[in-house]
Formats: sequence, structure tokens, C-alpha cells
Amino acid sequence: MPTVVITGANRGIGLELARLCKQRGDQVIAICRHGSPALKDLEIRVEEHIDVTEQPALDQLRERLSGVSIDILINNAGILTDESLTNFSADRVRRQFEVNALGPLSVTIALLANLRPGSKVALITSRMGSIADNTSGGRYGYRMSKAALNAAGASLAYDLAEHKIAVAILHPGFVRTEMTNGSGLIDADEAAANLLARIDDLSIRSTGTFWHADGQVLPW
Repeated sequence: MPTVVITGANRGIGLELARLCKQRGDQVIAICRHGSPALKDLEIRVEEHIDVTEQPALDQLRERLSGVSIDILINNAGILTDESLTNFSADRVRRQFEVNALGPLSVTIALLANLRPGSKVALITSRMGSIADNTSGGRYGYRMSKAALNAAGASLAYDLAEHKIAVAILHPGFVRTEMTNGSGLIDADEAAANLLARIDDLSIRSTGTFWHADGQVLPW
């Protein structure tokens, strides 16, 4: 039974990833700051009070999962705020860097001892982190933090390849969630299914690729 660890699993895409993994028979460990009724209804292991930006919480997570072999680590936790030239906040940009870019890298480092040859690490990013794909500007903090996450993912793919651990850098699509205020083109359950398909297909040969969840390769 594969063990799947998912951050930001209390709502949205993370919740649907946890639900689908539970349904297919995986052992699921949900990581979040605060649980939700929907998450608790899944009857899976939930590790609460973990803020991916706080080192003491990451140390606790390492201790709580000591000895657990992780087959798939899905770094899904993230935040989105809107900054433009006339509505700019360095504090909001900084917070997005902490959660969206440093958080996934810090979680992966904290759980390195739990990964083994054949394990997979997935980073849920956004095509808004693509410099080549930016045709509308704005969203400074989100774009910059996701571009930084993409760069971290590319480095992780190189550094973990020698341990036969593959890394996927995944854009879920424009998903209707609380983060997007219900706007989007697809629902969270469809996005989660597409993401799992990409993760299942991931191998060392395709490690470090920036994918759309629908299967297309995205430009950096």
C-alpha cells in the first residue's frame, strides 16, 4: 500500500487529492495548519498545526513521521494574493514567497529521510510562474513565488536523481476553489485526478519537467 503525504490537504485541490488517494487504496497522511470537517470525514491520518513556513513545525513534522516510508510527497500548500503597481505590498509578496516557494522546499528537506529510491516528489505550482507564458502582467507576488518554486523544483530534480527520486513540477489548471473565489475552468476533483495521472506517469526519465496537469509541457 503506497504512502502518500499531502500538504495543504484541508480544502480545495489538496482535499480532493487526499480523497482520491484514499479511494484507490493508498495510505494517506494529510498535512495542514488546521483540519476541516471534510478532511476528518475521510478517516485518514491528519497531522495538524503544521505551518510549512515555520521551522519548529517542520521539526515536529519530521519527528511525527519518523520511520514512515513515503512513496509520494505532494507539496500542495499555497496562497494567492493580488498585487499590481497600484496595489503593491512587499509584505504580501514576502509571505507568498515563504509559503509558495520556501515552504515546499523546506518540507521536502525535512522529509528527505523518509524518501527512498522510487519515491516521487510533486510540486503543485502554476503556469503563472512561467516567464515565457506571462502575457498579462500583475499578480507580482504569486508569479514571482511560483517562478521561484519552479526553479527549486528543477534543482531538486537534479539533486534527487542520484537517489532515484523523481520530481514533478505541476500546474493544476485554472481550478474553481476558495483560493480563486470560485472562478476557474475545472473543479478541484477533476484537477486532482489529472494531477495524480501525471504523478503516476512520472519517472526518472521525465523528472524535472514542468507539466500542465492535462499532459502538455509548459514553457519556463
